[in-house]
Amino acid sequence: MKSSAAVVTPVTAPADGKRAQRTADFVTLTKPRLNFLVLITTLGGMYLAAPEGVALPLLIHAFVGTALVAGGAAALNQVWERETDGLMRRTRQRPIPGGRLRPADGAWFGTLLSAAGLIELTWKVNPVASAVAAATLVSYVFVYTPLKTRTSLSTLVGAIPGALPPVIGWAAATGRISLGAIVLFGIVFLWQMPHFLSLAWLYRDDYRRARIPLLPVLEPDGRRTGRQALLYAAALWPVSLLPAAVGLADVPYSILATLLGAGLIALSAMFARERTTITARRLFLYSIIYLPLLWTALVLDRLWI
Repeated sequence: MKSSAAVVTPVTAPADGKRAQRTADFVTLTKPRLNFLVLITTLGGMYLAAPEGVALPLLIHAFVGTALVAGGAAALNQVWERETDGLMRRTRQRPIPGGRLRPADGAWFGTLLSAAGLIELTWKVNPVASAVAAATLVSYVFVYTPLKTRTSLSTLVGAIPGALPPVIGWAAATGRISLGAIVLFGIVFLWQMPHFLSLAWLYRDDYRRARIPLLPVLEPDGRRTGRQALLYAAALWPVSLLPAAVGLADVPYSILATLLGAGLIALSAMFARERTTITARRLFLYSIIYLPLLWTALVLDRLWI
């Protein structure tokens, strides 16, 4: 008599699902949300340097090349920071500390993207734009990243590569770095400080757990953190008015820059006076909308100069 026992087939995850997850993890390595702002400021720098417009192929190559370098730098940064990322609630589920990708995967991926981006910028845009992008990559991955676990001054160092994207755009459009590019660099450099200091306060327990010596970790009462946020917000206001002085903007931009700057200073002052989650979050959220609004005002005002 034949057995009627059913044959049980093991259930395995579909290969397509695994490939989709792996693809999504590689995309995550590029920090797409963060680098969206990089690309916006790059394109803003291009337009402000050449408001009459640039050739479409140049625009596309500058966009793609910058995106590749930025994505590669983000991937290499996550390879380097995989141990500290694994200690922080905010970052421990990233692809490498989460165990979904190996450090070697991130290393070859980041290197490939960065090299492709620099080649694209050199060959299809110009060597100056490529040199600025290379400086951004090197200062971010090989200077700022290792300094994060050594000194609170890493925040200032990290603001340098963070402020270079508009300079890439300017150089892409003109083939040189002039006073306007330096002004744009100064705006983004100073903006990063209250933005990041408020973020560091909000996630100070995470940074303490990862042994990253930021100001809120070194000084738990946050007095210096609040004072520095206010200091940089105050310094940003006059610098944000310099575009009018160098011919990049006119009165309408200056009015909006003054209003936006007053808001940033007021919220920074509130945070400096009372270091709470509420005041820090308000400052952080306002800083997120501050730069896109300022950039939009600068671009629109340039249309009517």
